[in-house]
Amino acid sequence: MTVIFSKKCEYGIQAVLYLAANLDGEIIPADEIARKLNIPKEFVSKILQNLTESGLVYSKKGKSGGFALAKKPSKIRLIDIVAAIDGLDIFNSCVLGFQHCSPDHPCPVHHNWGILRTNAYNMLTEETLDKFREKTLRKVRNI
Repeated sequence: MTVIFSKKCEYGIQAVLYLAANLDGEIIPADEIARKLNIPKEFVSKILQNLTESGLVYSKKGKSGGFALAKKPSKIRLIDIVAAIDGLDIFNSCVLGFQHCSPDHPCPVHHNWGILRTNAYNMLTEETLDKFREKTLRKVRNI
């Protein structure tokens, strides 16, 4: 169940983590990424094209085409991927969708959600892709 991110963002994070796990930095075809992560190829290609526009991913067209990271994994934070796909509104808006939700006029879950939102934002901001290589490879092997 998705709680914070869109399915597109979840797939984007998975695909970028997969690219980051490739130490050689070689171009990986979209169909390989889709197959390894069990994500529809068309969806992977579209998401990674969006991430190419944001400067996080590099794409190569043609027969030997595919995708690679445009930056070192240590220079890409998880929040960069979230910002490129979903934007950062989730960290500034009411989780229940109430207008004018604020500390002065809180929704029913304002305080609890605020703590979770801040913790999630901090984790996504502090963590870079290089820290997840081994965990990503273990997860992909079990898909």
